Amino acid sequence: MLEELLIFTRGGLILWELGKALKGSPIDALIRSCLLEERSADDAFHYDVPAGGAAYTLKWAFDNDLGLVFVAVYQRILHLLYVDDLLAAVRREFSQIYDPKRITYDDFNETFRQLQKEAEARAEEMRKSKQAGRASTMAPVKKQTPNGAARGSGKQRNNNSGGSGKDDSDGDSGEGRSLANGGLKGQGNGHKEKSQAPNLFAKGKENGAPEAGAFDVNKLQKLRAKGGKKTDTSAGGKVTKAEPKKIVKKNRVWDDSPSESKLDFTDPTNERGDIPIEAAAADQGESMMDKEELVSSDEDEDDEEVENEKTSTKKKGWFSSMIQSISGNAVLEKSNLQPALKALKDRLMTKNVAEEIAEKLCESVAASLEGKKLGSFTRVSTTVQAAMEEALLRILTPKRSIDILRDVHVAKEQGRPYVVVFVGVNGVGKSTNLSKVAYWLLQHNISVMLAACDTFRSGAVEQLRTHARRLQIPIFEKGYEKDPAVVAKEAIQEAKRNSSDVVLVDTAGRMQDNEPLMRALSKLINLNSPDLVLFVGEALVGNDAVDQLTKFDQKLADLSTVPNARLIDGILLTKFDTIDDKVGAALSMVYVSGAPVMFVGCGQSYTDLKKLNVKSIVKTLLK
Repeated sequence: MLEELLIFTRGGLILWELGKALKGSPIDALIRSCLLEERSADDAFHYDVPAGGAAYTLKWAFDNDLGLVFVAVYQRILHLLYVDDLLAAVRREFSQIYDPKRITYDDFNETFRQLQKEAEARAEEMRKSKQAGRASTMAPVKKQTPNGAARGSGKQRNNNSGGSGKDDSDGDSGEGRSLANGGLKGQGNGHKEKSQAPNLFAKGKENGAPEAGAFDVNKLQKLRAKGGKKTDTSAGGKVTKAEPKKIVKKNRVWDDSPSESKLDFTDPTNERGDIPIEAAAADQGESMMDKEELVSSDEDEDDEEVENEKTSTKKKGWFSSMIQSISGNAVLEKSNLQPALKALKDRLMTKNVAEEIAEKLCESVAASLEGKKLGSFTRVSTTVQAAMEEALLRILTPKRSIDILRDVHVAKEQGRPYVVVFVGVNGVGKSTNLSKVAYWLLQHNISVMLAACDTFRSGAVEQLRTHARRLQIPIFEKGYEKDPAVVAKEAIQEAKRNSSDVVLVDTAGRMQDNEPLMRALSKLINLNSPDLVLFVGEALVGNDAVDQLTKFDQKLADLSTVPNARLIDGILLTKFDTIDDKVGAALSMVYVSGAPVMFVGCGQSYTDLKKLNVKSIVKTLLK
């Protein structure tokens, strides 16, 4: 039975409800985690009440023209089949009596009870008809099993299939395979069939017209022959081609300037780095994090207008376009939206958005527009683009405060350091961008200490030590082959003794499938309870971004030893200056994790760190 059914407006006004509010507020979780995150195209939303509570399934329907939402909640163990049918009926009946001026609809109770009875009756009839259909399909199989028949005997079917051991329930399909392999239907002796089976497989196509899915041995032999030739040429030892001369790398010469003979400009230091080098922090200038990026949209709008004019001129004239705008379909249907959504999906994928994310976004936009009335002089493509732009802005805009400076001052008032842990896969630039964040914090008169917890990669401690020396900030290190969780804990204690405001923890790069390293990362986070867990990811990745973030979050949740597992809190996108307009990785990462993009790395100097300009990203995605 239904636990709760709620009808409310998109503005949040509850019009009618069945049942009492459930523990854990599953409908609030649906709105927060699904509807507001543009996941409304999903079939259902599963919600588990915290602390070992009940498990619920939520389904919903929209009336986009009236701006109404219908949500049904039931226990997941029940598997109610009539919920979709009931929601459609409730939407149809309630839309007829809806009045924007009314607030209560107590007279809808009797109508709903009748609709629920009808939906349950239809579901019961459908279940009985399916059972009757299964019984009717099983009956001929029992009759068609005479003794000695080639197609009815399970033993002979196994022999005809080459001893595969698969028991086909359809006798005709077994007969078709026998005929295709040389006409064994007339063979009554099982022994002869066994002896002929190897010959049939050896001859391949020579035994008659093969089926479409039949095994072709000749193709395999050709492939083997090609592979053998490649192997022979590679392993034969006869190399006719002369070895190329070794190319020596030359210094690059820019324009007409004289060439430089020296390429290594690092200052000499001992292996511990005790000799201080010149600090670069004072010469780098202001960080891009504190500069407001102004986006001029005039050029983009001009480009869009030119493109629209070309398209309209190519397809039809101005007069016919105007007539279609006036006399077009008043209500948007799915068939009207599909061409515009397909073009939009292709555009998003060319911008490096993961295919799965682009498809879900288009389905969500279709669900929000279906049934809506199209205004006069308005194109379907324009309406779809406006809805997608609104959805992208809603997804990329942070749902919580990302003001780290304020959080640092709050932690300072509490007498403890603010701890940030940088995690991510190998080679994405965690250590480099950690130093950029440190430089930005130093510009705001915040004392920073680095913790070298990458005790796995060779040279990781030396790299971080170099950054600390250039920025003139302390670093806590214990060398290699130490437990990173313990190193981080001791670093936080040292920062508290020295009154450091922020501790930036550098961790080893790890692939999302490497369980031992992921377990060590989970231990580090659970033991030290950092204020911020930043996932460092490349802006170059597309579909892999979804896999990385999903598995990082999943592993941190599965391997956690505490009830409330810490997941990814924010994202730092690196190498943003190398992608041109392929900015889709930002959208994919935010959509999958729900975590905001807090920093964007856009260069190789300490100042090349900035905030994500959401409006600029959305314009680039839809351009």
